[in-house]
Amino acid sequence: MGIYNITTYKIKNAIRLFGRLVPTFPLGIKEAFTALLDMLPDAMNRSYYGVSYMDETGKIIYQVEAEEKYEGEAEKYKCERYVIAKGDYLAVTLNNWRSNTNCIKDIFHEMMNDDRADKITPVIEWYKSDEEMLCFVKTKELKTTE
Repeated sequence: MGIYNITTYKIKNAIRLFGRLVPTFPLGIKEAFTALLDMLPDAMNRSYYGVSYMDETGKIIYQVEAEEKYEGEAEKYKCERYVIAKGDYLAVTLNNWRSNTNCIKDIFHEMMNDDRADKITPVIEWYKSDEEMLCFVKTKELKTTE
């Protein structure tokens, strides 16, 4: 049993996002989110996400993302689109996340060591509020035999 309370969470519908790569990760995340918020006229009326994965060299690729409100919004702001697939996810709630960013990597490390974790799909940070963040890892699809 790990340190973090890993639960399951179902995303019922795919979530369309748009955003940008943070080329200097782990530095520059705050500045990238600030730039994303600054370009959106309704910045406070949508959800924000961090999406990350490892490339073939083992480098972590990190993107800041905003929830897309309408078709074509990503193109309007000259951003890349990303879709969070519907399905089952492992989840850990991180309260007071602004003061606890140093443990996010540990949360994902523990979740990726769970046998249910899909180790290929990018991991997701959902910034639900200024205080609460959810960390998500997609679960493996169950193979059915016929």
